[in-house]
Amino acid sequence: MVLAGGYVLAWLPYAVVCMWASYGDSATIPVALRIGASLICKSATAYNPFIYYFMSEGFRADLKWLGRRAGLGGALPLSPSPAVASSSTYWVHSGASSTRSSVRRRERTRENSLQSYKDSYCTNYNQETPPTSLSILTSPDTFYLTSDNPISISTSKSVCLRMSTSSLHQHTAATDTGKPPHQGSIKKGVMDSSVQTSQCVPSADNNFMVRYDPRNRMTNTDCGIKPIHYTCRRSVSFILSVEESRQVEKGEDQINPTTKTHRSRSLYGFQDYRRPKLSQRDKLFRNTLFQEHTKTEQSLNSYSTEELMVLTRVYREGGGVGEETLVGRLQQVCSTLTSLRQETCFYILADEKVVLGGDVSCKLRGLVGDPWLPECGLYADSRLSLSNPDTQILIEIGPRLTFTTAWSTNAVSVCHAAGLTCVSRLERAHRYLLTLTSTPDRDTRAKLVAALHDPMTEQEYTTPLENFGQEVVPGKWQEVDLIQRGRKALQQVNTEMGLAFDDWDLDYYTDLFTNKIQRNPTTVELFDLAQSNSEHSRHWFFKGQYVVDGEKLPKSLLEMVQATNTSDTTNTNNVIAFSDNSSGIVGWKAPVLVASDPTAASEMKVETRRRHLIFTAETHNFPTGVAPFSGATTGTGGRIRDVQAAGRGGHVVAGTAGYCFGNLLIPGYEQPWEAKDAHYPANFAPPLEIAIQASNGASDYGNKFGEPVIAGFARSFGALVGGESEGERREWVKPIMFSGGMGTLDADMVTKCPPQKGEMVVKVGGPVYRIGVGGGAASSVQVQGDSDVSRDLGAVQRGDPEMEQKMNRVIRGCLEMTDNPIFALHDQGAGGNANVLKELLEGAGGVIYRDSFSLGDPSLSTLEVWGAEYQESNALLVPPRLLPALTSLANRERCPLDVVGCCTDDHKVRLVEGRLEEGWKEGTRLPVDLHLDWVLGKMPSKEFEWTKMRVEPKPLVLPETVEVGEALARVLRLPAVASKRYLTNKVDRSVTGLVAQQQCVGPLHTPLADVAVTAFSYFSTEGTATSIGEQPVKMLVNPAAGARLTVLEALANLVAAPITSIKDVKCSANWMWAAKLPGEGWSLYQACEAMCQVMQTLGVAVDGGKDSLSMAARVAGGGQGRNRAGVVKAPGSLVVSAYAPCPDITKVVTPDLKSPGRGKAGVLVWVRPVPDHARLAGSALAQVYGQVGRDVPDINDHHVEAFLAGFNVLQQFIKEGKVLSLHDVSDGGLATCLLEMSVAGWAGLDVNIPPTPAPSSTATDQVRPILAALFSEEVGWVVEVESEDGPRVVQEFIKAGVAGTCILGTTTTHAGPQSQVNIRVDGQAAINMTVVEVARMWEETSYQLERLQVQPECAQQEYTSLTTRAHTTYHVPFTYRDFVMGPEQGSVSVARVAVIREEGSNGDREMMAALVQAGFSVHDVTMTDLLTGTTSLEAFKGLIFPGGFSYADVLGSAVGWAGVVRGTGLGAALESWRQDPAHFSLGVCNGCQLMALLGWLDPPHHHEKNKPAVRLSSNLSGRFESRWSRVVVEESKAILLKDMAGAKLGIWVAHGEGRFSYRNKEVATTLEESSGVAMRYIDDNDQPTTSYPHNPNGSPGGVAGLTSECGRHLALMPHPERCVLTWQWPHLTPPLTSQPRITAPWAKLFQNAFDWCLQNS
Repeated sequence: MVLAGGYVLAWLPYAVVCMWASYGDSATIPVALRIGASLICKSATAYNPFIYYFMSEGFRADLKWLGRRAGLGGALPLSPSPAVASSSTYWVHSGASSTRSSVRRRERTRENSLQSYKDSYCTNYNQETPPTSLSILTSPDTFYLTSDNPISISTSKSVCLRMSTSSLHQHTAATDTGKPPHQGSIKKGVMDSSVQTSQCVPSADNNFMVRYDPRNRMTNTDCGIKPIHYTCRRSVSFILSVEESRQVEKGEDQINPTTKTHRSRSLYGFQDYRRPKLSQRDKLFRNTLFQEHTKTEQSLNSYSTEELMVLTRVYREGGGVGEETLVGRLQQVCSTLTSLRQETCFYILADEKVVLGGDVSCKLRGLVGDPWLPECGLYADSRLSLSNPDTQILIEIGPRLTFTTAWSTNAVSVCHAAGLTCVSRLERAHRYLLTLTSTPDRDTRAKLVAALHDPMTEQEYTTPLENFGQEVVPGKWQEVDLIQRGRKALQQVNTEMGLAFDDWDLDYYTDLFTNKIQRNPTTVELFDLAQSNSEHSRHWFFKGQYVVDGEKLPKSLLEMVQATNTSDTTNTNNVIAFSDNSSGIVGWKAPVLVASDPTAASEMKVETRRRHLIFTAETHNFPTGVAPFSGATTGTGGRIRDVQAAGRGGHVVAGTAGYCFGNLLIPGYEQPWEAKDAHYPANFAPPLEIAIQASNGASDYGNKFGEPVIAGFARSFGALVGGESEGERREWVKPIMFSGGMGTLDADMVTKCPPQKGEMVVKVGGPVYRIGVGGGAASSVQVQGDSDVSRDLGAVQRGDPEMEQKMNRVIRGCLEMTDNPIFALHDQGAGGNANVLKELLEGAGGVIYRDSFSLGDPSLSTLEVWGAEYQESNALLVPPRLLPALTSLANRERCPLDVVGCCTDDHKVRLVEGRLEEGWKEGTRLPVDLHLDWVLGKMPSKEFEWTKMRVEPKPLVLPETVEVGEALARVLRLPAVASKRYLTNKVDRSVTGLVAQQQCVGPLHTPLADVAVTAFSYFSTEGTATSIGEQPVKMLVNPAAGARLTVLEALANLVAAPITSIKDVKCSANWMWAAKLPGEGWSLYQACEAMCQVMQTLGVAVDGGKDSLSMAARVAGGGQGRNRAGVVKAPGSLVVSAYAPCPDITKVVTPDLKSPGRGKAGVLVWVRPVPDHARLAGSALAQVYGQVGRDVPDINDHHVEAFLAGFNVLQQFIKEGKVLSLHDVSDGGLATCLLEMSVAGWAGLDVNIPPTPAPSSTATDQVRPILAALFSEEVGWVVEVESEDGPRVVQEFIKAGVAGTCILGTTTTHAGPQSQVNIRVDGQAAINMTVVEVARMWEETSYQLERLQVQPECAQQEYTSLTTRAHTTYHVPFTYRDFVMGPEQGSVSVARVAVIREEGSNGDREMMAALVQAGFSVHDVTMTDLLTGTTSLEAFKGLIFPGGFSYADVLGSAVGWAGVVRGTGLGAALESWRQDPAHFSLGVCNGCQLMALLGWLDPPHHHEKNKPAVRLSSNLSGRFESRWSRVVVEESKAILLKDMAGAKLGIWVAHGEGRFSYRNKEVATTLEESSGVAMRYIDDNDQPTTSYPHNPNGSPGGVAGLTSECGRHLALMPHPERCVLTWQWPHLTPPLTSQPRITAPWAKLFQNAFDWCLQNS
């Protein structure tokens, strides 16, 4: 009775408020709300059983509705109560979940609530008796229910399930056995989101089931009750309200008497806006079993997810890697391996038994199986077995069980979108049956297992999994007793937790807590300080004080660097410098493409905006060394977030990448300078694996995110420097993974808004995982390898590029809004939430609530939630009034969003173990309670003591017997010099359509460009130019000289693009050094000082950069000389990234010789600012003979002046169009420079190099003069000009002060592989080879690396095809118009087209631009827009499906996208739209794959349901291919290719699954005979081809595109939308060079579409 009375009393004020709000005058409603809210809070406090509801989202959602009714915009002020302390305002929030402590509190509350529900059932729901049997089994999105009474159920997800008395079957619940009730045969309910109702269809035994898909926001339309409920994201609990289905009396306002349903009222909490990815459900939720009987009951949460769900194994033959490639890789560790077989095992966690042939598996087979095989090629049992156990090994490799993989996240998202909501987790394992010639021992097996998996993300399954369960007990935080035990206590926890505190840290923090704060720290606080204040995060070394051999130095490194950027020496064009996440300089005002309304499907418009240039660069060295692929992916992702987080949000445009690794020792291709007996540590990957897998990781991330990588470098080094006794081994055992990023920043978004009290702290991006724990500290260890291996592994993060892309779309959408909701943002990196949130709150303070974070693992401890460096997450400050707009945008983009805290004004950061809506109580002991001044910026600088000790390298001595040919063969094979085709072939260099210059140039698309250039807009020719300089080997000889040459190399590369002024050039300086080891700090200081001095002389400046100062690794047995302890230092490295405004992106100059391709002889001019030296120390020549040398190239003030003069003259000639080609002299010297220009232009040359100057009197290196002339790396350029311009050009350089300028010779007049390359030195023949001979030598190292990355046969084809490669031309047999700036204003006849994108699409913006330039009204439409019914297909004349990686292509290219279409009502709608003769469609790349899977390309009489006649299979190479290919347009019915037949054009290719495959031969024959083939790849002889690389994927007949039988639907694998402007083309030939135009021939395709729409309007 007390509880029942309390129930009535507690609900009375709420009922009064609801009535008042429903019927009262609008002016009085706010008063009612405030009075009612106060009463409710008080009654909630008084009657504990009901606090649960009053503090829930359901309650606040109702209040939000009332607030809207009152005109309060959804925000309802609540009076403070003991239950909600410290906050006077609540914003309705259904953010993430609680963890264990709050779950236990809620369990106790739910028990009370359950009792009150039972007691008050009859009174409150007017039913005479409760149901005699009510069994409800809930999972996160499914409800099983049996009852013998009519009932209606409502949940916070607003899903309703109804049953009738006459048709129910009662089960007997086995309540005494502890088992869940029998589920019976359950029929899936039908949900139609477009009409906002839920219907349930009975099955044979009259049970019902409805599933909710949060992709569609549902309301309480059909529920008939006010819900009393609360759903948290980690522990599902319901207070279910049950009422009798009855005829409603006339006049009851809330009920419709005809339909027996309540009037619709949306109860949106923020959970409604969350990204609808359900893949984490088995971890984010703990399923609840609720059983209510007349005599017995069971407690909530009685059963775990594993008990309620079933794990099913499904097998499929084949694997993800080509068997030939894999065998080759494994034979490196086991030479007795002869063959292998593969199969894939899918582990499917579902709430129903998934068996092959069952109803549920129909869609599932279509997703994970092959529709062309019987039973989709899937089996219930493995097809691999040991027929000969003595010589066979069966190994299964799958993902680690501690977290759900990104692969599973995307796969489950596909399943749910396709209607398979029963699937909770779907992981993929690979099984290998290996056959050997002899019995393998345990060590051999271990090596094979190690070669087959990445220990960071994978593990061996010794037996097939039975469940995903892995018990992890969350660690509890503790206080560390510094008050009693002092420094010793801190030392102990430092060792135990791997905090990497040095002596200074130990003293400082001991004093801080014992004397200033006067309390003990918690383990969470210490972990926080270790990460947030690590060297990696705070750069103590660069900000420190230095004492060298007892003498204090006058400036810190940072002070010296900042001094370069003053108005005394450079232009003050920085808008951001030495602050924020990126640096920025003044840019351009240009027309840009933006969405009218990013929160909904809307028209794209062209607006003129001022945007600035931004650049950032960082390294990810330690993670890449431990796990190359994962480390590089997250390094790329972190740098992308730096661009995103500039100002109030930056636009990501393009990236750069660089790699430094040790000697490769490629099996069968070991080079003479590589030490064969060198030791490498077990906790680091070997150099060869780093070279391949790190570049794979960075490329894969960029490809899937949609960021092109357009410049970079790669370098290997490993040698003994100095004598045998005093020398030391220097090698990149710890590698360098460098990542740079270019972007733009709206002029009015440059400055972050300071935090204000009451603003909300929002995390956007992926959930928290137990990954990257302690990464900041781990990366700051003085010598890598001194810490625990498992701790090193745990410190590495894993990447999810699709999540990052969705987050990027949210940020871009905010920037395109009229009122940007983001007031400030920071990217999450080192230190995780602990670091990023403190940075965000600096200047104000705030309270963060642990349980408001979405967790990817419910077992995470408080410390892990606070400190894990999980990826794809940014922190935002958002005012409450703009939160709805942000969440609406996040919902549309399906991006997770958590409101995790709020700003205060006490300058403290507090972490509360609870949820935001629960508040917290003053005086509670918190895991983190720190004043920001203690941890940010107000800490004293550290002092470092250095010595000047260094190892002097021995003089370079090359015997007289070393011939030019031998030296050349070695130099051209050195990774720093050799072709980088193994890097560029696999990375998308065209996505965005904003790339004006990437790495590859010339007729063979040779990777040799000096500069990278991006456009600001699709509608103008302004842009950004960037280049890279790095000379680490020379720094081993002389740190100062190496630093100076690094700066000059960056500028020597940058000169190839026209820029506004050299004083507008700004640089990012990235330092990678073992700076804390003896002698290295002083070397770094010398290098920094020299860099700053030369920059100030030139007028350029640094505006940002990063440092990585633990570039050393402990190698057992790996030390020499002074390194007997086994510490191997990497060469000290400085990478300078220069960037500047480019006023005309069409005038960029490339290194490939141009004259021979035009039948002319050009003149080659050598511009040399340093004509008086030919030094070789630190050169490629020295390295390939295992030496370093002492006489290093360098510059003095006179040389700097000459260089500056040469730079300015070159700029003038480039702007005048006088320079045909240009290349800088760098690694490999002048000979390499000339040979690279020859290979790039596929043409010959004839030159005579002047004799070398005499060595100085102090020179010690001994090398023949001819070798010095050819291979010296003194700074300079080689320039190709027209023959008549040669003398004038030379005179202009000499006149400007570059006295060493001279004509070297000429190019040949003809081109081709047999063109002759003749180089003489002072008249003496030195090199006499054909171009193809040079090319084969220069390409061989890349070829050897390619053999380890792709199918060896493909690599062999490309390498051997060099002998037949030739110059080609284009053929354009049609006319086309210049582009326009969009549809005519006010025109009513403009055709509307929709660019439809799915999760992972990344080629939509360039597609929209191409359509806008053709004159269309273009609309941005997401699949969410279509699935929710907010956008209709009938509004559009054309549908465009762009390229990308929908759902990351985890189940196959476009398989997920097609599964969503087929699994929803959208499939029928699209089919109806397709059949309309007034409609057309275009699918490119991923869109082409979608159209094939939907059957849109099936020829007549070959269509079968869910069994397409055409599909796209994996490239024969086995990897993603990025190429500039040539195609011929075939005669076909395609309306978009009208008048284009016979055209032979270049086109961008970027895909991993582009090979057209057919269900049978008849399909292929029909397509050929019916003119269904629209486009084919052609070779250099203009013939359709299947040879690689002309045909990048191996499509039979060279097919590149198909058209439907009606001609209205066109599907292409290449990307015409990235080639509609000539500056997007990497190589122009006649006829496009004869009459230069901005608009390119591929614009005709889009103009055809526009014209057809006009004709058929």
